This record gives sequence, C-alpha cells and structure tokens, in this order.
Amino acid sequence: MSETSETSTTTTVPEEAPSPHATTGATIELEHLTKRYPGSSDPAVDNVNMEIKAGEIVIFVGPSGCGKSTTLKMINRLIEPTSGRIRINGEDVTDIDPVRLRRKVGYAIQSSGLFPHMTVAQNIALVPKMTGWGKQKIKARVEEMLDLVGLDPGEFHGRYPRQLSGGQQQRVGVARALAADPPVLLMDEPFGAVDPITRDHLQDELIRLQHELHKTIVFVTHDFDEAIKLGDRIAVLRERSHIAQFDTPEAILTNPADDFVSGFVGAGAALKRLNLTRVRDVEMADVPTVTVDDPLQTIFDKLRASGTNELLLLDKRRRPYKWLRRGDLMRAKGSLARAGTLVHDTVTRDATLRDALEAVLTDNAGRVAVTGRRGEYTGVVDMETLMNSVQEMLEADRLEAMEHQHELEEQRAQLTHQEQEGHAGEAKA
Repeated sequence: MSETSETSTTTTVPEEAPSPHATTGATIELEHLTKRYPGSSDPAVDNVNMEIKAGEIVIFVGPSGCGKSTTLKMINRLIEPTSGRIRINGEDVTDIDPVRLRRKVGYAIQSSGLFPHMTVAQNIALVPKMTGWGKQKIKARVEEMLDLVGLDPGEFHGRYPRQLSGGQQQRVGVARALAADPPVLLMDEPFGAVDPITRDHLQDELIRLQHELHKTIVFVTHDFDEAIKLGDRIAVLRERSHIAQFDTPEAILTNPADDFVSGFVGAGAALKRLNLTRVRDVEMADVPTVTVDDPLQTIFDKLRASGTNELLLLDKRRRPYKWLRRGDLMRAKGSLARAGTLVHDTVTRDATLRDALEAVLTDNAGRVAVTGRRGEYTGVVDMETLMNSVQEMLEADRLEAMEHQHELEEQRAQLTHQEQEGHAGEAKA
C-alpha cells in the first residue's frame, strides 16, 4: 500500500460547534517519536524530535518510503507510536483516547476520501451531525465552509462527489477537514492526484485559507517545489524520518545542510526562489477596464482617452473575459461577440512569481491578469515586473554569498591569529 492510501473513515470528530471566534493553530511537539513494525529489524520512524509552532505550515519532504506519511499519521494516532511523546498545545496526547485526539486534528488526503453515496453537504455535515449539532447550525456551517473554499453553496450543496472535478473534490475534502474548526490540519499529499494546473490553483487556495485561518498545518509531499511554495518551514527527511534539515525555504535554498539536501534543491535555486515571493508582494500594473454592459461607444472613448492600445473586458462579475485592442474594436461592427482575445489564464494574488512567470511566458503579449478570491480583476503583472524581481533576488543572493565569504575569511584570520599567539607563547616558555 502506498504512503498516501487511506480510507475516509478518519474524519475529524469535533466535540462541539466552533465558537464564533475561529480557533487558530496549536503547537505540536514530537519527542523521540518512534515506530517499529513487527518482523522488521529497523524502525520505520526512528527517534524524531521536532517542535512545530502554532499557526505555521510545516512541510515533510523526502524520498518515497522515508517515513514521512507514517510520522504524519502518528500525530493523530492513525498509526500508533511504538514509543515517544506527542504534545499538542502542551497536552501529552500519547495516552488519551485516539478519538478524542482526532477531535482536535483535521485530516485531508489524496483523492479527497469523500463518501460517494453522500452529497457534498452531507459529507461536510457528517461529523457535526454525529456529535448532535442542530439542523440550522449544521446548515450554516456547511454553507460557511463551502464559501470558505470558494464553492457556491447553492450550486454544490446537493451534488455528489462523482459530479465534481478532482479539484472540486479536494476543496470539499478540505472543507470537511476544517468543519469542526480544529487547531491542527494534517494533509497527506492532498494535491498529488490532480493535474498540474488544478494543483497550482489548490495550492494558492490553501495559502489564501491559511491567511484567514492561521491553523497549524503539517503537509506531506514528495515535490520540493510544492514544499517551497507552501511551507513556512520545511523538514527534509532521510530514511526512517531522520531530519536532514529543518529550516525556512530561503535558508534551505541558499544554504543546504549537505549533499542529500542539495539533491532535493536541485539545479536553479535562484529560479526556485520565485516560489517564495507572491504576486501580492510586487507592484502590479493596471490597464483600463470596461465591462460587457458598457456601450460600444463608451469603450471606444475609454480606449482613446487612456492612450494605450489595449483594454481588458470584464464580465458581469468583474472577472477578466477578453483583451480588446484598437483593431478589434474597429472590426467589432456594433458587437463585441467576436471581437478580442479570450483571457485563457489568470493568477491570483496568492500565486507565486513562478506561477506568474509561466503564465506570462505563454501569453503573446507578455502579461497576465491578477484576480482576487472571487475571480474579480485586481491588476496585471507583466514581464518587466517579473524580470526586475528576478534581478533583485539574484543581487540579494550575490550579496549574501559575499557576506558569508567575508565571515569565513574573518573566522580563518582569527584562527590563524590564535594559532600564532599560541606558538609565540610556547616559544617564550
């Protein structure tokens, strides 16, 4: 069985409805955590010690079979530790009832694990219903969670999992894991079974959710680029979950601990740093916008007044719809139905600069529209902005390397001076 295979029977079980004030993250401490399976000479997980701060995203990354998923599952005791301790917010949970523990821990897995015979609403409401919540409270919570993960409650409430795309199923899986407002969310390669474009969007959605919720998230992946994009800190794990390096993405990229970690970083560390900067962190350009409800003459007048050669046409919900150039308007003949070029790709404010660069490179005009939570237009990122950001990163790397080299030279000089003083002392003696 693969590390990520799991049934959906491990749904979080809350004790009571969330309070009006959402629960934020909890600290997690792993002390000498070990797992031995009968008949195996070596432990699957060996003496792991780790402290995870409240409200941060920590990524476990390592080769297949290194024990990262086993370590994750011991946190909520889906796999029982052989020895060691687990503390959540200071409480030793190693010896308490596992069901009680899982009331504090959300769990999301690959392929969502939704019950196929239940609707979306029933999947999300399952645990609140089991714990005796009232119907109105359950209904309100389901709507709140669907809205939180960007799914229209009216549209998705009554659907079955088979009627959803892979990305939509994963969103519902996350909504179910968060339904009880747990302080801790465990995610075991949750986006591994979807296509790359959907995966990027789900990653952006998780980043957005974390900005709102501030949960403690422990996330397993084999994809180092995903780890850089999502993690506040990354634990690079060797066999038996031995920690090769546990640090920020920036520190691992610029100063990998050894050759094993360097192998995970791979080539192009400077470009990988594009995954550390979000679109919201750079200055966005703006282009004149019009809507599908504007009269054609108004659109002509706005283009003429703007002094540019291009407008962005927004739909009724102010989402990017078409790029309109002067020539397109001249050929419109009273209708925009066939005029312009459809907007095929956008990025969110939480997308990384790497996401934006990929989108810009596939666009003939070298720009991409940026959208907010509901897909509404917020600005444009172009090639010039991205290239300036890359240059700033490269310059920062160069200065950091020079500073590090200067520190090494000072240390060598100090050691040489101490050795010389020692020899001088011996000579006098």
